Amino acid sequence: MSKRMENTARNGHGLRVILYKSWHLAPPFPFREVQLKLDVDPKQQFEILPELGRGTFGTVFHCREKATGLELAAKIVPYKKKKDRGDMVREIDIMSCLHHPRLIQLYDAFDYENKFYVILELIQGGELFERVIDDDFVLTEKACAVFMRQICEGMEYIHSRSIIHLDMKPENILCLTKTGNRIKIIDFGFARRYDPGKKLQVMFGTAEFAAPEVLNFDEIYFYTDMWSLGVICYVLLSGLSPFVGGDDQATMTNVLQGTYTFDYKSFDAVSESAKDFVRKLLVRDGEKRLTARKALRHPWLAETTAQSTTELSVTKTKLKRYVIKKRWIKAVNTIIALRRMGARIDYDLV
Repeated sequence: MSKRMENTARNGHGLRVILYKSWHLAPPFPFREVQLKLDVDPKQQFEILPELGRGTFGTVFHCREKATGLELAAKIVPYKKKKDRGDMVREIDIMSCLHHPRLIQLYDAFDYENKFYVILELIQGGELFERVIDDDFVLTEKACAVFMRQICEGMEYIHSRSIIHLDMKPENILCLTKTGNRIKIIDFGFARRYDPGKKLQVMFGTAEFAAPEVLNFDEIYFYTDMWSLGVICYVLLSGLSPFVGGDDQATMTNVLQGTYTFDYKSFDAVSESAKDFVRKLLVRDGEKRLTARKALRHPWLAETTAQSTTELSVTKTKLKRYVIKKRWIKAVNTIIALRRMGARIDYDLV
């Protein structure tokens, strides 16, 4: 990890804000305050290039700013309902105030002909777990700690801005490049601003990574994200998911019970310090979980000598199976969604 200069301040909730000056972590453009442009054709300013991927709510394309040649990504999200439009406006509003090297950066945004065009920093390294299972990547406990430290840095900043992410999962952590170990947190579609004067409850997210208070429809707080980080860390260290069941209902039951174990071969090579880090995140009582700030002070992340450089070969094998299973589930869900929309599918090509 390279050196960085760090200044600290406190926001209105007493949370520490870290301001980074780090040359190699700077995005390809300065941090920008973005205002949503109404009835302006984005294609006047940006060239839309080949598709990069599809999600539940929209499609992401490679794009290029005509005036500068800057390479970016364009997420195009069609909408029909007023609520859908409101959700996108909220996401853009939240992203426009999040300026940190561990988070994907917003470049521009348009509402044009019932579609949102969200212009974003281009990140080409792929999902974190896809990077970790590459043949050229040596998975060690130290590498896991490097990733988790970055995730916690990003989360501390998000929470310092009074925002809860609410959809932390491996798919929403990307690697900046295909060969490095720097990450970016993405997808703020479920994120919410925290208002101490209002009770915040949600009923969405991914069951495998959702905190008990979400599934119980209890009040949520910054600690809700920290449970999800505990699940991510458990999977990263072992290639196993602590609460996953045969279906979403079984998974939710396991989460609500909150019972898990380190009694697997994958954890034989994992230190007690790493296990303690996970234990202090996967606590049913959210008030007792590590905050992002305290997580960064935990010995496993704070003391670089505490992590082993022994290769976690068993974990990597299991993590490959985990990722392959996720790919199949995603592919099946995509086919189901396309069929519901009336699309004809050539299964010989699937």
